[in-house]
Amino acid sequence: MFAANENVRLHFESTGSGTPVLLVMGLGLPAAAWWRTVPVLGRALQVITFDNRGSGRSDRPPGPYSLADMAADAVAVLDAAGVEHAHVYGVSMGGMIAQEVALRHPDRVRALVLGATSPGGAAATPPDADTIAFLQRRPSMPDEEGRWASVPYVYSARTRREAGHRIGEDLTRRQSSPFHPDGYRAQIAAAVAHDAGSRLGGIAAPTLVVHGVEDRMVPPDNGRALAAAIPAAELRLLDDAAHLYTTDEPSSDDHVLRFLTAA
Repeated sequence: MFAANENVRLHFESTGSGTPVLLVMGLGLPAAAWWRTVPVLGRALQVITFDNRGSGRSDRPPGPYSLADMAADAVAVLDAAGVEHAHVYGVSMGGMIAQEVALRHPDRVRALVLGATSPGGAAATPPDADTIAFLQRRPSMPDEEGRWASVPYVYSARTRREAGHRIGEDLTRRQSSPFHPDGYRAQIAAAVAHDAGSRLGGIAAPTLVVHGVEDRMVPPDNGRALAAAIPAAELRLLDDAAHLYTTDEPSSDDHVLRFLTAA
């Protein structure tokens, strides 16, 4: 199925029944990267996933993109799915988009989950220099090489040591969705410009912040800053988990489901 925001077509899918939850994926990845999470949330919720502009089967208009435009994309998906109010769960750059949805379209958001993401601006804690250098060279790397090169930056030490098969499952799933360097560059420009810190006090939706303690891409102090700035937000820090915490700590999906069904 496709939604449209002005001239940009956005591929989306819906599964399950119950209160809707919109999942918003992070930098450079298609909606299919939610493959571990969808079956868990689908036990009790209608789960809507979509490819951000620049990735997957959605259009790739010339960049740079803005988070305001990408938040409007998310709302267009809700409109196309016939959903007036939904929980919104964003991870990494998708968490930045989710913040913008909650701030710009508060009437559409039942509850908010922000995973491995940042408030941006002066409130943000940047990654270390090595991680920044990897992000900068990623668009020029061959796709397969880039996927494997990302492993130390996105998975925890425990997962790399004891659960390599889970990493292999993730990488196998991603083979069906080509990496688009132009879309990645356009998305990263939007993420770099993100600055919601001074506005976060205006989020009224019940909010859960989830963050891996070993996250190198978006250091955990960003999660702490979000939880401190959003009224009554709940913070869940995950030991032995990094940026892709749903692979590192599968129980995180169950916790999100409990939060959303109680919201």
